[in-house]
Amino acid sequence: MKEKQTRTKIDFSKSLESSSTGTRERESMKGKRFLSIPVFSVFLLLGFIYYVAVFVFIENWVGLQSSAGSLNALIFTFLASLCVFSFLVCVLTDPGGVPPAYVPDFEASEASDQALMKSGTQLRQCAKCSAYKPPRAHHCRSCRRCILRMDHHCMWINNCVGHRNYKAFVVLVFYAAMSSLYSAIVCGVMTVGLFLTLGTLLGWHIFLISHNMTTIERYDVIRAAWLARKSGQSYRHPFDVGVYKNITLVFFPSNSVLACVCVSKKHSHVYLPHGSRSNTFWTCSDMLKYASTFIIMFFLGRPGDRM
Repeated sequence: MKEKQTRTKIDFSKSLESSSTGTRERESMKGKRFLSIPVFSVFLLLGFIYYVAVFVFIENWVGLQSSAGSLNALIFTFLASLCVFSFLVCVLTDPGGVPPAYVPDFEASEASDQALMKSGTQLRQCAKCSAYKPPRAHHCRSCRRCILRMDHHCMWINNCVGHRNYKAFVVLVFYAAMSSLYSAIVCGVMTVGLFLTLGTLLGWHIFLISHNMTTIERYDVIRAAWLARKSGQSYRHPFDVGVYKNITLVFFPSNSVLACVCVSKKHSHVYLPHGSRSNTFWTCSDMLKYASTFIIMFFLGRPGDRM
C-alpha cells in the first residue's frame, strides 16, 4: 500500500512538471488542426452544397429576388451557419484529457473493491502515459494521451470526441443532417445519400446517449452481455441511470453557470458507476458553498462576533 502511494507521488510530481509543457503544446495544436485534408474537405463540401442549393437550385426554382426564394435561402443559410459554428467548436474544443493531478483514492477504492468488481470498473493505469486514468477514459493513439469519456477519434474534425466536445459533436451531426435534408428537398436526389449517412450517425448517437454509452463501451457491453447470458445472469451497463438522466447528463449536465469549467463528482455517471465516489475533484456546489460562506463571514462577521 505504501509502495503504491510512493510510486503515485513520484508519477504525480513528474506529471506536474510536464503538465505546463503539454498545455502549451495543445494550445498550439488547436490552429494546426485545420491543416488537415479531411477538415479542408469538409469546408469544401459545405461551400459546394451551399452554392449549388442557393445560387443554382433556389435561383432557378423560384428566384432569389422573390419572397419564397429569399425565405428558403435564409433558412438554409441559418442551418449552414449553425453547422459551420458547431464544426468549429468541435475542432477547437479540447476533448478533455485526464488531469495531471488525478490520483485515485486508494483507501476508498479498497473499501469499495467488491462494488467495483460488480460494476466492472477497476483502477486502471495507462501503460503509454504511465499514469492512472479514471473509468471511461481511454488512450488515443492519434492524440497520444488519455481522453475522458472517449467516444472515438474523428478524422473529419481532426480531434478526439470526448467529454468536453461530445455535446458539440452530436449537435454538429444534428445540424448537418437537417441541412442535408433541406438541401435534398431543394436539390432533389443530389444530397439524399449524405442525409441518409448523417441520419444514421445521428440515430446511432441518440441510441448511445439514451443508454449512457460511448462507441468504445458499446462493444464491451455486447461482450459482457453475451458472457452474462452464457452464465445465466443478466447484465446492465453500470453507467445507465435511465433515459431521462442519461440525456440530461450530456445536454444539461447542471443548471450552474460554472458547469462548463468545473469537473463535478456529482456527475459521477460520466466517470464512475452509480454509487461510486472520488475525492479527487471538487464539485461546483462545493466551490459555491465555500465562496458564499467566505463572503458572508467577510461582510457580516462570524455569528459569534455579533451581539
